[in-house]
Amino acid sequence: MLQAALRHGLIGLLLMTPALAAPTAEQRGKAFARANCARCHAIDRVSHSPLEGAPPLRTLHRRYPIETLGEALAEGIYTGHDDMPAFELSPDQIHDLLSYLKTLE
Repeated sequence: MLQAALRHGLIGLLLMTPALAAPTAEQRGKAFARANCARCHAIDRVSHSPLEGAPPLRTLHRRYPIETLGEALAEGIYTGHDDMPAFELSPDQIHDLLSYLKTLE
């Protein structure tokens, strides 16, 4: 009886493991975009940007090859308008954000 209960518990744990797995780079990148970009930019494939004139992230690849944005993100994003905050990303954040942006192409 105890062995059967342990076996069922182990099977249940194994079935839950994918749900407990660490988030992927794309998921972390989307979370970063949600926390840092969504106030102004649309971060998905369909919505409109909350700030008029802020390009949706899904259109960035039309202006810049996503693979080339890593260096700019590492140096920091600085723009000529006050609405865009200046910030720098860590190498892991860059990888995650670029991974997410690639899913929007």
